[in-house]
Amino acid sequence: MNYDHLDPNKKDILIIDDMADNLRVLSSILTREGYNVRKALNWQMAQTATQTLLPDLILLDIMMPEVDGYEICQTFKAWDLTADIPVIFISALDDVIDKVKAFKVGGVDYITKPFEFQEVLVRVQNQLALRSARLEILKLNVELEHRVKQRTGELEKTLQKLQEEINSRQKLQSKLLDIALHDSLTGLPNRVLFIRRLENALNRAKQESSYQFAVLFLDCDRFKVINDSLGHPVGDELLIAIARRLQACLIPIDTLARLGGDEFGILLENITDINIAIQVAERIIQQLSLAFKLSRYEVFMNASIGISWGNKDYERPEYLLRDADTAMYRAKAQGRAKYHVFNPAMHQEAIQLLELENDLRRAVERREFLVYYQPIVSLATGRISGFEALVRWQHPIRGMVFPIEFIPVAEETGLINAINTWVLQSACHQLSIWQHHPVTPEPLTISVNLSARLFLQPNFVEQIDRIIYENKINPEYLELEITESVIMENTNAIKITLQQLKQRKIKLIMDDFGTGYSSLSYLHNFPLNALKIDKSFVNRMQDNKENMGLVPAMIGIANSMGMSAIAEGVETQEQLDQLRSLNCNFAQGYLFSRPIEQQLVLELLAASPQW
Repeated sequence: MNYDHLDPNKKDILIIDDMADNLRVLSSILTREGYNVRKALNWQMAQTATQTLLPDLILLDIMMPEVDGYEICQTFKAWDLTADIPVIFISALDDVIDKVKAFKVGGVDYITKPFEFQEVLVRVQNQLALRSARLEILKLNVELEHRVKQRTGELEKTLQKLQEEINSRQKLQSKLLDIALHDSLTGLPNRVLFIRRLENALNRAKQESSYQFAVLFLDCDRFKVINDSLGHPVGDELLIAIARRLQACLIPIDTLARLGGDEFGILLENITDINIAIQVAERIIQQLSLAFKLSRYEVFMNASIGISWGNKDYERPEYLLRDADTAMYRAKAQGRAKYHVFNPAMHQEAIQLLELENDLRRAVERREFLVYYQPIVSLATGRISGFEALVRWQHPIRGMVFPIEFIPVAEETGLINAINTWVLQSACHQLSIWQHHPVTPEPLTISVNLSARLFLQPNFVEQIDRIIYENKINPEYLELEITESVIMENTNAIKITLQQLKQRKIKLIMDDFGTGYSSLSYLHNFPLNALKIDKSFVNRMQDNKENMGLVPAMIGIANSMGMSAIAEGVETQEQLDQLRSLNCNFAQGYLFSRPIEQQLVLELLAASPQW
């Protein structure tokens, strides 16, 4: 890189990230703010950049190839020339342990992806200000020593001047400490100061048997929606208002901190039992449910709260915060605007979930998945018309793992895209084999469930085209099952994608119809071919024999819109008879067959069963 064009009067920032898109976005933002910005995709480029010109600040991603961000930071801190350069970690890793590790290796701040650009700018400004202040202190110290040597003959005047300099330095250091320990937006203590106070409380609990405390971890449930739709200035104004409202729910002895983004921590000291913490959480939830009247908007907000009791057996304050965070996620999973009290079993569950995630990553690499096939029966003919492809995980230790256990983890981690693509490829390959076998009825369809995440990939349709071409299948026999979460996006991009699939004569099926936020307007707006009636509704038919629950209405909706109706979870002959009487088009379930391995499909087709 040619450094001749860099403005020496501007602060120089080095961004180290192996994702070119991240580099481009951050570089563009910081350049507009008046900084010199340099970029490095890996450790070698970063080393060359720092040896050529020392930056004023480093933005560092953790998940880097070959040498990760932690090791890069340690290397910089071990080199005298770069030891004092502040390093801000920017990472998708959001676990407390990852963040603590980042601070341990020398990081001064930690920003979680996806980040808010305004937050990045504020934190960059703060760290550059801190660095400038530290350099100014060093400069003042050098000048001070020089003056002392020069004015030994004027001892009184020198001593007086020295005292003035010391006072000035103490004020500056106090100011720096205040900046380092407080959130610049709300003025609240930040994560560093909060952890310190947690540590003090934990130490006191170990020394005084009568002292008890609790930690609350609060996450705002709708903040991102408001921030994205109304803009960051409104988001900042809302965060300040939330902080003030939280303070009003507490007493002076309590500590309220902004931990980052829309997350807040609360330390309740000198309390007698957990019920006091629960009462505080209930009061906060009630207060945050009231409208926030901002300068230009009136908005509504709620929060999920995790509560951790300050057990003296905790070894580190970070573990208290970690457990409160775990409890918060449990509260969010229960429907938001709720609180949940941590219990030790939850920590074990979190560890097991992490182990499952690690195993799942290895499973994707090692192709440990299998595809089972469940027949779909035409109720008009009573014969098999197609199969649904269902993924299974053949875990090397745990054995067969069903989708209900690992699909949510795959969705959360983004691994679902790789799994979905592999299942689609496998199912289409099998279909091409079956279609050339004499026992296979014509036509035979294959149905594959796809995640909403996959639909949001920019090359999704191209992937479908490639799979169809490679396996030489007729796209008319391919059915893609989507959930309501796909069409609930209701974006032009989703509409265009679905129309492109329709143009290829690929069938589109809405899975689990009726279990989410179904809307007839969505059904009108999207080119769907069939609705799948969830097995929970099929089960209820026998409990409500007079009107058979909602199933008749669902079949009626499908028929009125020119779609087919497919009933899932059919297990009894009585259910099958009822569905036939309602003119349901297709059905699948254990009455016909459990999901079977691919080698058994041709045997089932050769038997030519009829129901």
